[in-house]
Amino acid sequence: MPKTKHSFPVSNVRHFLEPGPIVLLSSQWQGQHNIMTLGWHMVMEFTPSLIGCVISSANHSFDLVRNSGECVINLPDASMVDVVVGIGNCRGTEVDKFEHFGLTPATASSVQAPMIEQCHANFECRLHDDAMIEGYNLFIFEVLKAHVAERPAQPETLHYQGMGQFMLSGKSIDRRRLFKSSMLT
Repeated sequence: MPKTKHSFPVSNVRHFLEPGPIVLLSSQWQGQHNIMTLGWHMVMEFTPSLIGCVISSANHSFDLVRNSGECVINLPDASMVDVVVGIGNCRGTEVDKFEHFGLTPATASSVQAPMIEQCHANFECRLHDDAMIEGYNLFIFEVLKAHVAERPAQPETLHYQGMGQFMLSGKSIDRRRLFKSSMLT
């Protein structure tokens, strides 16, 4: 049965299409470090593990990542929602976000950028391809090392819908039996 639909502002389609959980991207270069809230990211390849991230050139993290060629993508859980919003509402040139939000920087093994200890997962990344940065602010990173907490196996994550609203990840459903084994990567 068809669903009744109404006109919707194209500038707000992100409400339905945001790609995945909100992450906190940490960076470091020449003694400066920063954390930014990031929602525009996408998995681009499995092997090597490539992730594309759009970082505004107006963001302090843009220069840190561009110059260092590395970062850590940190996955917060839903309990960190106020920290996630707070980090997105302040500038790294004006405040030390680790100190201000009581976050613990942890030493990464493959990059100089710090991991965020309170996050459920940390993905150490190095710039893999810079061809799309100038035109689109799109950084393509290779994940060099992944650190994931043992529990919970599926954390409740934050998914930004725009206009200050988040959706929480929900119940998982398993349909592995319907996939061809070659497609289960």
